[in-house]
Amino acid sequence: MLTDIEIAQQAHPKPIAQVASGLGIHEDEFELYGRYKAKLSDSLYKRLSGKKDGKLILVTAINPTPAGEGKTTVSIGLAEAMAKIGKKAVLALREPSLGPVFGVKGGAAGGGYAQVLPMEEINLHFTGDFHAITSANNLLCAMLDNHIQHGNELGIDPGRILLPRCMDMNDRQLRSIVSGLGGKANGTPREDSFCISVATEVMAIFCLASDISDLKRRLGKILVAYTYSGKPVYAHDLKAEGAMAALLKDAIKPNLAQTLEGTPAIIHGGPFANIAHGCNSLRATRFALKLGDYCITEAGFGSDLGAEKFMDIKCRLAGLKPDAAVLVATARALKYNGGVPKTETSKENIEALKNGISNLGAHIENLKKFGVPVIVAINRFAGDSDKELGYITEYCGSHGVQCSICDVFSKGGNGGTDLAEKVCRIAGQLSDFHVLYPDNAPIADKIETVCREIYGADGVDYTAKARKALKEIETLGGNSLPVCIAKTQYSLSDNPKLLGRPKGFRITIRDLRINSGAGFVVAYAGNILTMPGLPKHPAAENIDVDENGRITGLF
Repeated sequence: MLTDIEIAQQAHPKPIAQVASGLGIHEDEFELYGRYKAKLSDSLYKRLSGKKDGKLILVTAINPTPAGEGKTTVSIGLAEAMAKIGKKAVLALREPSLGPVFGVKGGAAGGGYAQVLPMEEINLHFTGDFHAITSANNLLCAMLDNHIQHGNELGIDPGRILLPRCMDMNDRQLRSIVSGLGGKANGTPREDSFCISVATEVMAIFCLASDISDLKRRLGKILVAYTYSGKPVYAHDLKAEGAMAALLKDAIKPNLAQTLEGTPAIIHGGPFANIAHGCNSLRATRFALKLGDYCITEAGFGSDLGAEKFMDIKCRLAGLKPDAAVLVATARALKYNGGVPKTETSKENIEALKNGISNLGAHIENLKKFGVPVIVAINRFAGDSDKELGYITEYCGSHGVQCSICDVFSKGGNGGTDLAEKVCRIAGQLSDFHVLYPDNAPIADKIETVCREIYGADGVDYTAKARKALKEIETLGGNSLPVCIAKTQYSLSDNPKLLGRPKGFRITIRDLRINSGAGFVVAYAGNILTMPGLPKHPAAENIDVDENGRITGLF
């Protein structure tokens, strides 16, 4: 059996100019990044601005196993299947972070015969967008510390700096550090920290900005610190937003790529959904809506994280209205939620499936609360038995939703035509989309609503640190903003060990932060970390490159 990278390396992709031409994009409306990648220009969107949007299809999932369950693979396969049934679909996906690529979960280019190309480049440096985001964030950090070094005219309190440095890599050693050691010439000694680049506010801003002017305005609104007198200090006070935007001027242009079958894919931005808002850039989604009759997009992890944030943050702030939601489920993830160890999930176990399938029911109910038509995509794995798949199908029927068993990993678009046809039918229904809570609700009420309605919690508890942060955010006018809850992806609760559909639990909010530039409040639940660590045997150990530049071991 071929690995993902072997399948990708045997493919014969079209020149990206040909893919662009097939979408009606003119030669002067894209910039080539090699033969198989391109960036789309603002002039293209301006030309398409009067064109009617296509249907917006969100792909989300149940709570996964630690290895992930193929949500991106299903998204890609669905787009390929749309082409098989004569529909014009364009993918809008997130870019992979190097953290999971070299860690444990893998990249975000799909798998098997449902991948985006060039797979190696997308999973590694791609067009350099994440490097630009990292540089912009760290430029702001450098300017902040430099201001303190040269007289501290603003009176910034080094003990109340909110802005972390970042890098796009899992490195637990940098979670909590002391910087500025070595004497006055080397800066002011202080406690410092790093987060992974995909968790930064710069990444969130990058993914929610409508254009370069909006990007610069939002960057200037980043709250970086407080003064000794308690006054907030923003990036604009450091005169940093212009230089930051200059670093991002090319990165903000969405990237055009393609699937193994030549279906167009716009890949741009990549915040994690467990520690950030989990959606590709707004610009990528809008391009896809204008260029295709169907925009297939995905949001990270389960519907409790990515889908909720897609609806309550991205759709709210951008005025988007999804026409349908595809909920990806696997027999092995449901058995894992039923108490089976990850290493045993490939074996038939109907009893475990029955114990864990309530997790699927919770996600179905969650999506229905947004008024969007739902269909379950059962992502078939080689070890799945017909008895298990039949049980899941019957369960979906009893909960009033259609389902489709898809095998896009092994068959590409041909393995998803049934799903594509059903998605087209439900997307033709009238969507009654609505967000979960009103704009003007207090922050605590918004958090309580998500925790009760989506997670199934009995309530919310706050640490003393979180209560203090909440009062400060309210003073800054944050009550009008939506909330982005950072929590584990493995459970509906904030405890990764509570699988299935846990009951009788409460959510603990240990801290809050206002992302005033991005336009939402982040609430940190449980022990979630914004700088992941590598496992004992990281995927990086298996990755290599030969004398001809051919990469091996990349999934």
